[in-house]
Amino acid sequence: MRPYTACGGRTRPAVALDLLSVMTATGVRPRVPLGAEHTLALRLCAGAAAVTVAELAGQLRLPAAVVKVLLSDLMEYGAVMARAPRFPDLPGPGSSFAADDHTLLRAVLDGLRRRL
Repeated sequence: MRPYTACGGRTRPAVALDLLSVMTATGVRPRVPLGAEHTLALRLCAGAAAVTVAELAGQLRLPAAVVKVLLSDLMEYGAVMARAPRFPDLPGPGSSFAADDHTLLRAVLDGLRRRL
């Protein structure tokens, strides 16, 4: 199946999500019938304390843009919620990052090095 069929041909989510946005299930069951991809995304969000958009895209084996549309739908139904990523161990106001912050890139690089 082509990825765009999973999101009804839409290419932009109604809610802005970052690849590092942390998704959690709310426990609310949508009152509309969900497609297979929506159901699986919701199940993955419910199965973990928190999961990022990037992790969900990898687990669903779908492009991140498609996953963002699916998650945006689930947010509109009240089934999931998103929060901005926070890195409490790093300096900075509120310990969150701007999109072009070099500190974020350094944190990612350090994390990758620790895993290798």
